[in-house]
Amino acid sequence: MWLLLAFMSAALLGCYDSFKKQALKRNAVIPVLTLNTLFSSLIFLPFIVLSATGTLPDGSMFHVDSGGWAVHRYIVLKAVIVLSSWVLGYFGMKHLPLTIVGPINATRPVMVLVGALLVFGERLNGWQWIGVLLAVASFLMLSRSGKKEGIDFKHDHWIYMIVGAAALGALSGLYDKFLMAPPSEGGVGLDRMMVQSWYNIYQLLMMTAMLMLLWWPKHKETTPFHWSWSILGVSLFLSTADFMYFYSLSLPTAMISIVSMIRRGSVVVSFLFGALFFHEKNLRAKAVDLALVLIGMVFLYIGSR
Repeated sequence: MWLLLAFMSAALLGCYDSFKKQALKRNAVIPVLTLNTLFSSLIFLPFIVLSATGTLPDGSMFHVDSGGWAVHRYIVLKAVIVLSSWVLGYFGMKHLPLTIVGPINATRPVMVLVGALLVFGERLNGWQWIGVLLAVASFLMLSRSGKKEGIDFKHDHWIYMIVGAAALGALSGLYDKFLMAPPSEGGVGLDRMMVQSWYNIYQLLMMTAMLMLLWWPKHKETTPFHWSWSILGVSLFLSTADFMYFYSLSLPTAMISIVSMIRRGSVVVSFLFGALFFHEKNLRAKAVDLALVLIGMVFLYIGSR
């Protein structure tokens, strides 16, 4: 069941990335991201209210548990990590082709493994090392493809933003499993709906402050904002994809390493959108880069079983 949910989440995540690219087209980043957090919060606010009033019974699929600061502090940290990743990712995606952003984001499982190697002293097996090396090779090849479009991976700060967003996204994935793992397994044991509902609320508060303090005072001097229905699509696809993702992680047998790899399969959907709807260039070379990433994920999957 958790595998099926992970695959469904991956497909929806690919649509989310594609709608995000469209929403950011010649548009101001901060108000777009603020509206995304607003719509996502509005989707989950009824579940918070209905759960608090007892209309949604405890144990139902959409019930949101209650808790004090001892619990919410973990969710606030989750919101900070995710929002930092989103801010970097939104700015990077606005200025880079989707067919370059997708494969870079697909290296997140590799970042998780390398982080475990450096921070926790874990040792990778042969299959995992092959997966890491293939991901590194794909990144180097992708940099060559980018040069054909005037993108220098070594000096392009938008590339650094996408890489930073991917690294924070990998950190967020590890933190998610910690939040929802039971205390007997070293986790916090939080309710999945509580995490998803409240971290959206906290992100909205943070983005509203950023909008008013950073963007609004200088909005006439920067890229103007215009409404696009794709902004609403971003929130709908992301909320649904994350619901399935958190539901998958909440199941007892779920493995974060496998779920993370499957979720990165969303790059296939976003790559197709980039080719068919955004008419991006150098698709043949980028397809080879993408294939290396996907093959690398297969090796990571085999090594993590």
